[in-house]
Amino acid sequence: MQDNPADGFDAVLAQYGDMVYRLAFAYVRSKADADDIFQEVFFRYFRRAPVLKTEEHRKAWLLRVTINRAKTCLARRVLPHNRPETTDTVPFSAPEMLELHEALKTLAPKYRTVLHLFYYEGYTAEEIGGLLRQKPATVRTQLTRARQKLAALLRDET
Repeated sequence: MQDNPADGFDAVLAQYGDMVYRLAFAYVRSKADADDIFQEVFFRYFRRAPVLKTEEHRKAWLLRVTINRAKTCLARRVLPHNRPETTDTVPFSAPEMLELHEALKTLAPKYRTVLHLFYYEGYTAEEIGGLLRQKPATVRTQLTRARQKLAALLRDET
């Protein structure tokens, strides 16, 4: 047991901070909104100090809260034609990574989320289904459609 609870919070932030931020940014496509979501997720974690059985449960809790906060953020936004264009950029070392990032930005949030959880976080369709409260078959369908849409977008750009 730790003498200082802040030490445990620092470890959680160090271990899961990048994951939470990446998912938030993938979902909302705005640095400012992703920053807000990141802060709110960890504020909730630190304030509630949930007792979780395993590190996998902790990771799932953080992902679930991130997804919920991102959905709330998107729901609060004005209609797309009234929303100002964001100029958020992410530096990439390879041009094809920038191309992939730009293509991913055009996908609907539900597709970006399942792709992110599957490829970047390494979750299975069953695990993603649990996180998103969807049937695994729905997740597999979304993954298939997301891959098809992404492939079509990348083909059109070349």
